[in-house]
Amino acid sequence: MEDRHDQEEIYSQRIKAGKRTYFFDVKATRGQDYYLTITESKRRLRDDDTFSYEKHKIFLYKEDFAKFVDALQDAVDYVREELLSPEEVAELDRPRPAYDNDSYNNSTDTY
Repeated sequence: MEDRHDQEEIYSQRIKAGKRTYFFDVKATRGQDYYLTITESKRRLRDDDTFSYEKHKIFLYKEDFAKFVDALQDAVDYVREELLSPEEVAELDRPRPAYDNDSYNNSTDTY
């Protein structure tokens, strides 16, 4: 099994969302096979007033990209069409600033 630290990172995006940060990282294996990791990172205050990060990660392989995108879009559409009020949908549709990338591709940020 390959060491995950030896795998090359090709592309990264960071989205700050309240207390959470999401990282979308495209990586390549030594064999130049590509996959995506999606990481949710939450900063937590410990009892001793120091911080730690709670992380959850999904590995998504290229052969599953289309199925994943389709299922995600179906789930989002269901929530918008069946569960949200017109006001909530309008709030989702309002223009927003672009996600916060902060030149993450070249940063040394920690998850």
